[in-house]
Amino acid sequence: MILLGLILLIVGLLTSLGLLTTIGGVLIVVGAILWILGSTGRAVGGRKHYF
Repeated sequence: MILLGLILLIVGLLTSLGLLTTIGGVLIVVGAILWILGSTGRAVGGRKHYF
C-alpha cells in the first residue's frame, strides 16, 4: 500500500495531476498507520496484520 501510494504520488507530481497526488498521499498515510499498528501487535479488524 505504501509502495503504490509512493508510485501514484510520484506520477501525480510528474504529470501535474492533483487527484493522483492526493490519492498517493492518502495511501501512504493509511499504509503507514496500518504498518505501525501491525508492528506494535495491535489487532486491526480482528487480524494481527493487514496483508
